[in-house]
Formats: sequence, C-alpha cells, structure tokens
Amino acid sequence: MARLVAVQPQQRHPSFSLLPPSSLSDFNGTRLLHSQLQCKRRVSQPKVALQVTASSAKKILIMGGTRFIGLFLSRLLVKEGHQVTLFTRGKAPITQQLPGESDKDYTDFASKILHLKGDRKDYVFVKSSLSAEGFDVVYDINGREAEEVVPILEGLPKLEQYIYCSSAGVYLKSDQLPHFETDTVDPKSRHKGKLETESLLESKGVNWTSIRPVYIYGPLNYNPVEEWFFHRLKAGRPIPVPNSGIQITQLGHVKDLATAFIKVLGNEKASKEVFNISGEKYVTFDGLAKACAKAGGFPEPEIVHYNPKEFDFGKKKAFPFRDQHFFASIDKAKSVLGWKPEFDLVEGLADSYNLDFGRGTFRKEADFSTDDIILGKSLVLQS
Repeated sequence: MARLVAVQPQQRHPSFSLLPPSSLSDFNGTRLLHSQLQCKRRVSQPKVALQVTASSAKKILIMGGTRFIGLFLSRLLVKEGHQVTLFTRGKAPITQQLPGESDKDYTDFASKILHLKGDRKDYVFVKSSLSAEGFDVVYDINGREAEEVVPILEGLPKLEQYIYCSSAGVYLKSDQLPHFETDTVDPKSRHKGKLETESLLESKGVNWTSIRPVYIYGPLNYNPVEEWFFHRLKAGRPIPVPNSGIQITQLGHVKDLATAFIKVLGNEKASKEVFNISGEKYVTFDGLAKACAKAGGFPEPEIVHYNPKEFDFGKKKAFPFRDQHFFASIDKAKSVLGWKPEFDLVEGLADSYNLDFGRGTFRKEADFSTDDIILGKSLVLQS
C-alpha cells in the first residue's frame, strides 16, 4: 500500500555551505547582490498572489519535482499555503537547499513537503496509490508519453485540474515566426509524446492546462544551456557558433516559468488552454554568447563561425541549440493570465551565474573536444 512520507530536510550541498550571506536569490524575496554586473533593475511591483483560504488551499501532486522546474514551483506552492506531494522514484533527495536560500527558509519548506515513492511507469501502482490518497490538482513536470497520464486520470476521477509541462518543440518548423499557440504542430517531432498527451487530456474532458516553454535556463539547470557558454568563457576559449550566428532563439528563466505555473492554478481562463512561456525578447546565437559574457563579468568573447556540414562529430553535440530560428510569442500568457517575465536576459543569466556556475557548481564537466575539431580546421583554413 502506498503511503505519504513526510520529508526530513536534507543537508545542504557542500558547495552551498560557503555562500556569502549577501548572495541571495530574488526568489526568496531578497535582492541579489554581485560585483560583477551592475544592472539597473526595475522596482518590483507587488504581484497579484493567489488568495489562499482554508477552502482554496489545494492538495497538490507534482509528478517529478526534484531536479529543476519542480524545485522552484514547489516552493511557490508551499508559500501559497498548498499541501504539496512529490511523486518520484526516490533515487534523488526529495528536497535540496537552493543556492542562497537561508537555513530557516529551507527547513520550513522541507518540513511541509510530502513524498509518494513509486515509478510512474508502474501504471497499476500509480492508479491505486493516487486513488487511495486523492489529490485536487496534478502538476505533471516530467511526463513524456500520453500513456503515462491515463492511470493518473483513472486514479483521480474528481481531479480539479491537470497542469502539464509540454514544450514549444511541438511546433512544426516554419518560415513564419514567432510561433503562436494556434500554429501547426509536428506529429513527428521528438516531443510528439507531449503533443499526444495534450490531445489525450482534451479527449478525456478533464480540466487541463498546458505550458509550452521554449529554452529554459536558470540556477540548477541540468541541460547545458547557459552552462555551455560559461565553461568556455571561464576557460578563456573562443566560442564556436554554427553558420552565421544570427539565428534567432529565445530563453525563459526557470523562476518566471514557475510563476506562470502558479498563474494557471485554479484560473478559469486557463481551462483547456495552451500557453507559450519564455522570455520577453529574442536573441541571436552571437548575442547569447555576448550576454553570457556580460552576465558573468567576462570580456566580450571571440566567436568563431563554422559550417556544421563540414564536420563529423559522431554522437557528440557541438552546440546546445537547434541550428535554426526558434522562438514563440508569449502575448497570450501576458494578456490572459496577467503574467509577465521578471527577468530580462542578461540579469537572468547573471542570476544563474551568480547562484550556480560562478560558485563552482555545474551539472556537466567541460568538454571541448568538438571545439578543438572546429578550431583546428579554422586555423588550417586561415594559415
């Protein structure tokens, strides 16, 4: 029989134990201070928070929640007064202290998180355990296939809302951008499972909302997005960028994404709707390299352009972004939800750098092997 387990606060990651008290995340209500970047930030206006009362506090299940998005989302939900349970396999610590988070805030948060241990691929267990516990709302952060959602819906027939983390990668590649929520989707994309999940939710008649982020970045990002640039900047290496470097893309800060997830909770305007979520502005590949340098206090980088078709990198990925224009409109989320990203690109990258990579923490070791292939050929061509 499944049972909920109250989580004991985990010890801080060793790399966080040396953090100076002045380096605190805005996410915890304290302004981030750093000497490397002097950004003029707009004065934060009071945000319209979800009004929590005894009757509006929800029993919420997060599928996943221990890696990146869920770390920030779960904190907001707890602050709003909801009872939050994480469904995970239990292989990773259920909670971890965020960079810059005070011991008191972390202990208070961790004491309120519940854990339901299981494998979401064990559909019989999922259905029976959720049926036994009962939840008002599900946030599905790590769902990839539609079949994974069926036992959740069957186990929770009275579910009030299913909030799904999809991807802007479901859109069909187009010459006309930005992508809008009504654009044609690609049933053959590598995110087709997410697209099929959205279709399933619609067919089941449940109250669902789907969020489609573009590229997500921020502290503790497990995908090598900004980290890829930071490694090269720190090493003082040129940054290899495919083709012209003027390909346009878009990044959204994880904390802004978490806020968007909160905005759709219990929101009638979000019922059976899809929302693109990302940053306010678009950026070129070259511009992103320069923004990362500015955010980390590095000199403007040397950028080397190359033709990917001239190289065979095997299974290695030479650049962290798809080599194309790729960006989406966030107008719908702004107008319907009243949501707006807090971070512009440079200050968002600074938040990521100062709370993570700049303190010596990162997910993947630097690998410059593909760079060396590119740069080696470039030197031969120039000689």
